Amino acid sequence: MKRLTILAALAALVAGPAGAQNAGQISMVARGASCPRCNLFQADLTGVELRGLNLSRARLRQATLTASVMNRVRFDGADLRDVDAAAAVFSGSSFVSADLTNGNFVGSYLQGANLRGATLTGAVFAGAEMDRAIGLTQPQLSQACGDLSTRLPRGLTIPAC
Repeated sequence: MKRLTILAALAALVAGPAGAQNAGQISMVARGASCPRCNLFQADLTGVELRGLNLSRARLRQATLTASVMNRVRFDGADLRDVDAAAAVFSGSSFVSADLTNGNFVGSYLQGANLRGATLTGAVFAGAEMDRAIGLTQPQLSQACGDLSTRLPRGLTIPAC
């Protein structure tokens, strides 16, 4: 009996990592519902069109937002580490104090996005349009990278990738 309990415990560990995604919450968001503080770990939201949602303090780590349109979405305080948001549109979205560490924002549209206090360490903004983003500082951008086609607010620069 003891051996069976140990085997069951091991099976539970192998079946899914701690903090795994919440499929129900991912489905809600994909249908257009706000979900602050939700666990959207590794969510695949490729190509979704979501507007005006509240995803503040949500866990979107390693999520795929490629080619999605997420205008006026609140990501304040959210965990967006290692997110793939290539070619996504975030017009007027708020990333205040969000963690975008190692995020892929290649070719993304961030016009009017608020990035005040966001962590951009290792984030890639090659080809991103963010010249009308607000709250960006040089110290933030110095931790990220871009290329010659990255559009930034006047007076700010970004290291090359």
